[in-house]
Amino acid sequence: MSTLPACPQCQSAYTYEDGAMLVCPECGHEWSAAGAEPVATDEARVVRDAVGNVLQDGDTVTVIKDLKIKGSSSVVKVGTKVKNIRLAEGDHDIDCKIDGIGAMGLKSEFVKKV
Repeated sequence: MSTLPACPQCQSAYTYEDGAMLVCPECGHEWSAAGAEPVATDEARVVRDAVGNVLQDGDTVTVIKDLKIKGSSSVVKVGTKVKNIRLAEGDHDIDCKIDGIGAMGLKSEFVKKV
């Protein structure tokens, strides 16, 4: 016999645990196992550079390490200034356009805010 609570959105009795969360397989709703409040999925993500400064869309950053470009013999050199960055989701959390190279994604751990 299941002791898990019913889904607060659709009242389905078929909920299951996924780590610290409870999940409803019928409507896809997720909420904390503590049961206090639904977990917000729209939390603002904070992206920091190599020295801990918070990055925002439109910032200018400097590359702190030579970066080889996958599939090319080009290299982004140390000290390359990148203007007007855009924060993105995923492994490479900065989308940008670098003069002489073009559009690419960078990891925030390899840049420093100017």
